[in-house]
Amino acid sequence: MRPAVALAFSTIGFVALTIFGLGMVSLATGEDVIATSGLGQVPGIVGMILSVLAFAGGLWASIGRRGRTPSFGGVAWTTAACFLAYIGGVWFGVLTTGAGLAVAAGVAGRLATSWFGAVVAGAAFVSAWAGIALVRTRAHRPRWPWEDPRDA
Repeated sequence: MRPAVALAFSTIGFVALTIFGLGMVSLATGEDVIATSGLGQVPGIVGMILSVLAFAGGLWASIGRRGRTPSFGGVAWTTAACFLAYIGGVWFGVLTTGAGLAVAAGVAGRLATSWFGAVVAGAAFVSAWAGIALVRTRAHRPRWPWEDPRDA
């Protein structure tokens, strides 16, 4: 598969897995992703946007080079970049709402040490691995035996 197509599919998958995972963890634990009241949606949005940009950039760095088979080692860097971008984005988003530095550090620290941070890292890991596998795999679309051009 072409790297640009794999990047698009993997990025969409990352967004979907992250949103699903954060929702399910919130449902299972009975806690909000950002439990501090009065912050609104800005911190979560900023964190997610930066995480998606980090995912796309990290994965593209792994699969975008022509003539080279991508390494699965790029999964680790992409995962770390997404996790850090999410935590940093939420921290910055909390600051933009007018909350203090202590509140931003508390929110970011809670996310980094809870299941919510693990969900972001896990979704990045799975999606980056899938994106690299899509580029590495030399498979073709399925064909019926009578579709083989050599039999014609």
